[in-house]
Amino acid sequence: MDVKNNIILAMDLMNLLDAYEIVEKIAKEIDTIKIGYPLTLAEGLKSIQVFKENFDFKIICDYKVADIPETNSKITNLTFDAGADAIITHGFVGRDSVEACVDVADSYGKEIFLLTEMSHPGAKMFIQGVSEDIAKMGIDLGIENYVAPSTRLDRLSNIRKIVGKNSFIISPGVGTQGGNPKDTLNYANALIIGRSIYESDNPEVAITKIIDSIN
Repeated sequence: MDVKNNIILAMDLMNLLDAYEIVEKIAKEIDTIKIGYPLTLAEGLKSIQVFKENFDFKIICDYKVADIPETNSKITNLTFDAGADAIITHGFVGRDSVEACVDVADSYGKEIFLLTEMSHPGAKMFIQGVSEDIAKMGIDLGIENYVAPSTRLDRLSNIRKIVGKNSFIISPGVGTQGGNPKDTLNYANALIIGRSIYESDNPEVAITKIIDSIN
């Protein structure tokens, strides 16, 4: 998946009009948005088409799918039926649950992003201990896209070594959580950035500064 300016906007506002207005201001700088539960639960799956039809964006749905295989299949089907280009799934639930998402994605010709490790401090308690095993499982399943944290570059570096140079890694935690854009892109292909942009008084200036810091 190609990502313009190496930036994915994490759109976690809960009002579709507010989200639209933010995106409109920075649309010339990005072409990919990550939509999570906050916007989807508040406004519905219609949110996906609003951004695809008006901006022709690629949409990654960050639902961190983490259930039994049958439920994972249903969630993934609904997401791709609504027009999403990719979905993020947790890996800690095991091979069969992840494979259920992979099978549905393959049937739609869409993509899976396997979440190896999260960017918040609490991820150290449990997920960090199995993140490398999750990445190895992803390789075994033929998954090409991964999520790994910008807030812990040593962990991000380890994940990159496991999944190889040809895999595509997107990395959350840049900005508000402390991740550095340029350092992160030594290992990741794209940055996931939310609050630093959509909570800014001037989102266009905020994203321009991030792009300048990368270049």
